[in-house]
Amino acid sequence: MRDVNPTPAPPRRSFLKYGGALGAAAALSSALGACSSGPESTNDTGDTGGGANATLTAVIGYGNDGSWDPTQTASAFCMAANNHIYEGLLDTDPISREPYAALATQVPADLTGTSWKFTLRSGATFHDGTPVTADDVVFVFDRILDPKTQTLAKGFFAPWLEEVRRIDGRNVELVLKFPFPEGVSRLTLAKIMPKHVFSRPGAWDDAIKGKAIGSGPYRQTAHHPKSNTTFEAFAAYNGPRKPAFKKMNWLTIVDAAPRVARISGASAGAQIADNIPYANIARLRTGGMTVQGGAGMNNLFLMFNTRHKPFDDVRVRQALHYAIDTGKMVEVALRGHGKPSTSFLNEANPSYRPAKTVYSYDPEKAKKLLKAAGVKKLSIEILSVNVSWIVDCLPTVKESWDAIGVETTLSPQETTAVFTKMDQKQDYQVVAAASNPNQFGLDADLIMHYNYGPQNLWMGYARWADDSVAKQLFKDMDRATREPDPEKKKTMIQDYIDVVAEQAVLYPVVHNELMTAWNPRRLAGIRPQPYPGINLLQAKWV
Repeated sequence: MRDVNPTPAPPRRSFLKYGGALGAAAALSSALGACSSGPESTNDTGDTGGGANATLTAVIGYGNDGSWDPTQTASAFCMAANNHIYEGLLDTDPISREPYAALATQVPADLTGTSWKFTLRSGATFHDGTPVTADDVVFVFDRILDPKTQTLAKGFFAPWLEEVRRIDGRNVELVLKFPFPEGVSRLTLAKIMPKHVFSRPGAWDDAIKGKAIGSGPYRQTAHHPKSNTTFEAFAAYNGPRKPAFKKMNWLTIVDAAPRVARISGASAGAQIADNIPYANIARLRTGGMTVQGGAGMNNLFLMFNTRHKPFDDVRVRQALHYAIDTGKMVEVALRGHGKPSTSFLNEANPSYRPAKTVYSYDPEKAKKLLKAAGVKKLSIEILSVNVSWIVDCLPTVKESWDAIGVETTLSPQETTAVFTKMDQKQDYQVVAAASNPNQFGLDADLIMHYNYGPQNLWMGYARWADDSVAKQLFKDMDRATREPDPEKKKTMIQDYIDVVAEQAVLYPVVHNELMTAWNPRRLAGIRPQPYPGINLLQAKWV
């Protein structure tokens, strides 16, 4: 077990450390090295028994040492925590993703124009006691839209948002480049942060490392990277979703066995855990736990280095997808809690339709494609994150590729190691990792731009952005973003997803279900998410 202070992640990688998307990218599914628990002093936060003063203890299956900067992070742990610490002008329901008024007093009635005006909630204050003002709102959006500052959030706002203006101390105006009703749900991704804190020199580095001061129902009380993060109810909070727990202690336990052990048995030390392995579902239910899943965009994807021959040849990429026995992967590794991918989007997405190219299991077709590409005696090392369910899926990939004559070596590593190699532009052949853009929302435009675009980090990793097909794809994506007719936009997105499927540069192999377990004798109001992390804003003690 390592218990060291991690060095700050470089700006480019820091907003990827997903904890769950590698995913987001990984989320990055941040399977960072974690201890089964932290030092006792960090885990003992008070009364863990019954009553109003009880501490809710949660176990998160992803690292808490990713970036905590809300404008950059894709860490599952950090994003989930930030949803309890910070507020946007609007926030969204964690399941339906419908927007509701958070710091703002209401959702705009008319979203068809290019001006949205918001009034801030009267009496809203940050956790240090300072009132929230329009200057704080403008400060955050200026950072997001600053062309000289690289943030993950920029990709979610810059294509359609021109600027955010201060009207007076409690009122702001968002000026859009063109009508974009879908943008209203994205406002939850712009968490409002205190200007007087984060405009100081070095403050954004502090945010990356874990400093968090918001206006939400819970305030951060301690942060121990690779161990735990603690919270307590913010007494001055006057917003729509009141804190139900006096204190919370969120443990980061990436390894599956100790994570499950922490919520098992009569002496369980936690009341809720995410990222439950499928093999443990029955035993947990027998022990009285509720275990439920959420199906969404969570996926195992393959990403090819298109500068490393023969992966510049689309036929090779296609062959390797056709060769994978996805049915076996779903049955054995996922125990039925998943589906082979038939599009980049999962089947429940409102914009889903089967792609024109569906990689059904066809080893003979795979062999013919390799032969047509002139490829013989291909050897591949799969560089993979060590997220437990990804590791469970890898043997099926190896067996499938070995069966068509491709000598395959598996190389699972910590997420930080995998992406450090790519940040440093080291050579690689194929990366296998987890991703779940549903952390950010459900709209297909957002999902696809998260993964594809001329300045997109993923395309930099795949080294594909300069390809002629890629350049046309990015133009088609931008046209779809600007299309005002919802049905035409949906069709345009589906059409360019066909190109993404055919090219198979970064493409999902399976979409799987994420499982959450909790003690129903202690907690009520829990809703399992189809993306990593937990949301306790509507939960309460039984």
